[in-house]
Amino acid sequence: MESSPSSSSSSSSSGSDTSGVGGGAVTWFGMSFPFRSPLSLVMDYCAREDSAEPVIIIPRTRPRFQAHAESARRRMAEERVPLVSLDDGIGGVRESSSSSSSSSSSSSSSSTYQRYDIQQVAKWIEQILPFSLLLLIVFIRQHLQGFFVTICISAVMFKSNEIVKKQTALKGDRKVSVLLGISFAFVLHVISIYWWYQNDDLLYPLAMLPPKTPPPFWHTIFIILVNDTLVRQAAMAFKCLLLIYYKNGRGHNFRRQGQMLTLIEYTLLLYRALLPTPVWYRFFLNKDYGSLFSSLTTGLYLTFKLTSVVEKVQCFVSALKALSKKEVHYGVYATTEQVNAAGDLCAICQEKMQAPILLSCKHMFCEECVSEWFERERTCPLCRALVKPADLRTFGDGSTSLFFQLF
Repeated sequence: MESSPSSSSSSSSSGSDTSGVGGGAVTWFGMSFPFRSPLSLVMDYCAREDSAEPVIIIPRTRPRFQAHAESARRRMAEERVPLVSLDDGIGGVRESSSSSSSSSSSSSSSSTYQRYDIQQVAKWIEQILPFSLLLLIVFIRQHLQGFFVTICISAVMFKSNEIVKKQTALKGDRKVSVLLGISFAFVLHVISIYWWYQNDDLLYPLAMLPPKTPPPFWHTIFIILVNDTLVRQAAMAFKCLLLIYYKNGRGHNFRRQGQMLTLIEYTLLLYRALLPTPVWYRFFLNKDYGSLFSSLTTGLYLTFKLTSVVEKVQCFVSALKALSKKEVHYGVYATTEQVNAAGDLCAICQEKMQAPILLSCKHMFCEECVSEWFERERTCPLCRALVKPADLRTFGDGSTSLFFQLF
């Protein structure tokens, strides 16, 4: 065993002198390599002496791929990732990659198509918008007078509704001269519009008569809108006269005033529901479309109209019944003993009670105060108990329905 160092040194010197490839710390052209090449192993094996004991030569370096494989096994063991076979792994990877690629390609293609469609629609709208605006301008120019009149009388009606509501809220502070002036202005406005359009078949529908000739579509709309607005304007003038009659009324008279205003409004709603019927009847009954078609459309319109008219009739009858009842439907008149026991002071107006009303919750108020309260609420002002049933909407504040009745 003493010949091993000498043999290794001789092999190193021979490797450095002849081949330039050595093992361990071999110097070649002045550079030191920390590994042993296969040629140095062969030269070392050939230069060793014969001995009975076998000499095992272990290379100092391992292949790089083996080291990577062992490190990968250790990481997988630490993460507890189940190992799969090579075939399964390759197949699963191929399947997952193919499915993911197909889904991504399909989603990308669908999103691309959607974006393309949206762009085409936006481009089409951009191209057609100027022409649409041009046609709208021409249409407005052709019906300029009709648009102007409809907008003006609608604005006057909205303002008149606010005026009537304010006059109703004034109660005893109303001025008869102001109410008379408002009524005269409303009536003058209505008469002037009908006089200006006396040749446009506006007066026939007021008497439930159809126009002489079938009107065009836009003229039909104009007749209905103008009549619907002016009828409400005339009803506001009548309400102002009613407010003059109940100017100094308190207690029972104030409740009657609210019931009368409600009855007037539901009568107006019923009349307005019937007002467009003769105009649309003449419009649909046009022989130019053929007898069968015109008869069919007219019959369908009258059938649909019947349902809305029945509803308005029911509301009118309910308002008429409420006016005919002399008792208060949300309480009873309190006796003198009940007033003395509860105290002769109204919790709403903080004054002496006038015509006290005892509610179902046993609270007592002035009839005028509690009637005004129940114009807006359904519960007791003190305990919030439900007192007034939700049967019929009241218009005791003098308001008018602002929705247009087109059909």
